[in-house]
Amino acid sequence: MNITRRNILKNLVLAPLVLGVNKLMAHTSPIKINTTSRLQYSINAYSFNSELRSGEMTFYDMMEYAADIGLDAVDLTGYYFNSYPETPTNKELFNLKRKALELGLDIAWTGVRNDFANPNLVKRNNDIELIKNWLQVSSKIGSPIMRIFTGKHKSDSYSKEDVKEWMSDDFKTCAKYGELNGVIVGLQNHDEFLFTSEEIIDMLKRVNSNWFGLILDCGSLPSSDPYKEIENLAPYANYFFVKEHVKQKDSTKVSADLQRIAKIIQSSNYRGYVSFESLKEGDTKAIIKNMFSEFKSGLY
Repeated sequence: MNITRRNILKNLVLAPLVLGVNKLMAHTSPIKINTTSRLQYSINAYSFNSELRSGEMTFYDMMEYAADIGLDAVDLTGYYFNSYPETPTNKELFNLKRKALELGLDIAWTGVRNDFANPNLVKRNNDIELIKNWLQVSSKIGSPIMRIFTGKHKSDSYSKEDVKEWMSDDFKTCAKYGELNGVIVGLQNHDEFLFTSEEIIDMLKRVNSNWFGLILDCGSLPSSDPYKEIENLAPYANYFFVKEHVKQKDSTKVSADLQRIAKIIQSSNYRGYVSFESLKEGDTKAIIKNMFSEFKSGLY
């Protein structure tokens, strides 16, 4: 089975529409068209990590900011909810959902922490239960994709291939539950276990599910040519993260050419969300606004 995003979306059309509005779906088309107007933009909550953790900012403040600068959505990461890892109440979720509607925003994304590279089966199963619970949260607030990780390979007792085998099984379990809730389980490459586009594509093929996709983190592909890695993965992406950096082969961060990334995304005929995430010190609101402007200036 071909697991590029085109087949994933073909399957979604036939699924019960618990996913919210159609524009949330990443999508490619065999017809060559100018897709500038089809890209939608979001902001990831991690950009305001310190502010959200300290209480200086709330999700509502972040939504107001996103609407003010012309973004289309927000990414509400699970661990900024006070209840995490437990799920929030319906009242809390639905109040956020209502606020997003008032501002003309989507809640396009949610995410949790997990470690499927851990050889401890009990801990991996606990993470699977965490993911299952938050897939229900995602469905309730209309988010069609939820971020998970691989985790890091820390064990000397198991080979990387051993880890890949049980990891792909865990991903398959999560994808089945994602299908039940109408939410794609999105693997974010995170420079911690799968480092190359080849490895990431291999994992997508191992899982081989329309409900398991890729959140392409453009800033976490350590390579002598990170832009080539982004190009390789673009046809598989269901969501894009754009940061102010890309990584060299040794994981050193260098400033990203946001206009070049914009062209790569657009050339892949991607139609979906591009989310901005800043990790820099300084005025985060100004940084994100400038990233948004620079990215759009690269579109044709």
